[in-house]
Amino acid sequence: MGEDGESTKINHSFLRDYVTEADVISTVEFNQTGDLLATGDKGGRVVIFQRETESKGESEELGESGEYNVYSTFQSHEPDFDYLKSLEIEEKINKIRWLPQQDAAHFLLSTNDKTIKLWKVSERDKRPEGYNLKDEEGRIKDISTVTSLRVPVLKPTDLMVEVRPRRVFANGHTYHVNSISVNSDGETYLSADDLRINMWHLDITDRSFNIVDIKPANMEDLTEVITAAEFHPQHCHLFVYSSSKGTLRLCDMRESALCDRHSKIFEEPEDPGNRSFFSEIISSVSDVKFSHSGRYLLTRDYLTVKVWDLHMEKGPVETYQVHEYLRSRLCSLYENDCIFDKFECVWNSTDSVIMTGAYNSFFRMFDRETGRGVTLEAWRESSKPRAVLRTRRVYTGGRRRRGDVGVDSLDFTKKILHMAWHPAENIIAIAATNNLYIFQDRVKPENQCEET
Repeated sequence: MGEDGESTKINHSFLRDYVTEADVISTVEFNQTGDLLATGDKGGRVVIFQRETESKGESEELGESGEYNVYSTFQSHEPDFDYLKSLEIEEKINKIRWLPQQDAAHFLLSTNDKTIKLWKVSERDKRPEGYNLKDEEGRIKDISTVTSLRVPVLKPTDLMVEVRPRRVFANGHTYHVNSISVNSDGETYLSADDLRINMWHLDITDRSFNIVDIKPANMEDLTEVITAAEFHPQHCHLFVYSSSKGTLRLCDMRESALCDRHSKIFEEPEDPGNRSFFSEIISSVSDVKFSHSGRYLLTRDYLTVKVWDLHMEKGPVETYQVHEYLRSRLCSLYENDCIFDKFECVWNSTDSVIMTGAYNSFFRMFDRETGRGVTLEAWRESSKPRAVLRTRRVYTGGRRRRGDVGVDSLDFTKKILHMAWHPAENIIAIAATNNLYIFQDRVKPENQCEET
């Protein structure tokens, strides 16, 4: 990426001038082809965007891809109340996962804190006409008035997108669901909360199998919680889960039905010299992702993003500093609760570049081959079509450049927590509070410049 960021442009953006809590985007996910993009928000809504294909030829000549436009919007979850525990259950969508497409319809899973739902998204451009027992308005006819039989026919009509719930997976979790992951077998998926991981069959809603349970007999002995979990992209018997202690556990369901005993544990030895009150908080893993190849794991804690090799358990093979300049400000970040923010991380389609979020509407990209990183900003001044993204730099000392942002000037309310990378192309989706930005890279990501 050039020094002025000319290689990256905004493909499309969806901006709102006002912010309400219900409009804040809480998850972003591309489907397996990248033609559909789903977002969930704190109001329980799911918005699906579809990539336009009409101007594909023109877009290819310009080195661009078709824009994403709203395809369908529906209410996935409603606020609920647990009368047994006297607790409100928020409608906020925690995660969305697409199922592999089997036919013309699309299926996706969405979850709030307690209930997981399977949705079918399909198109209809024809409607039946010529019923024998119904009139044109759908009312039932008097059977005595039917004097002849006719064959109903399908007539063309305006395209309609239908979204219908197919399954509701409830009562599987006592604690808040933080992850769902579809298995490579296409038949099962896992869901994880703070203390347990369950495996479900997509056709069975009334029971699930508990595959991890870390709840101690006495809750006073609780020392860690599950923060994220994901199935291996190729091997249906393998999955990984992360903890608030910064450890990763790889489990093999061939060894035992209950995977309380892991196959491998990945953790980085703590440096006693850097031990502080905040050490355990900032080492908590907020997200874990398998690489597309299945060989590596990508994790995010508060200050760093790390790459782990499944063949090496003693520590990460790569560590990238996301915002090390915040280490000296952990006390104030603890007081305003920002230290508990859960940032996500993603791989690009070739596993050569990783991306994660930061504050002040900044997000970071790191080239694994060169180790170089770049800071970019998602902001509405760059929201016009074909506008150019410019690299940003946080000033921490030394010679100050024009456009540098001081650490004291960072806006900690503008945080990039959720993002997704197109499964085959250099297209990324960034959620910035209640705004969705979609960026397209014109050149190969290994040409990125280094941030100093």
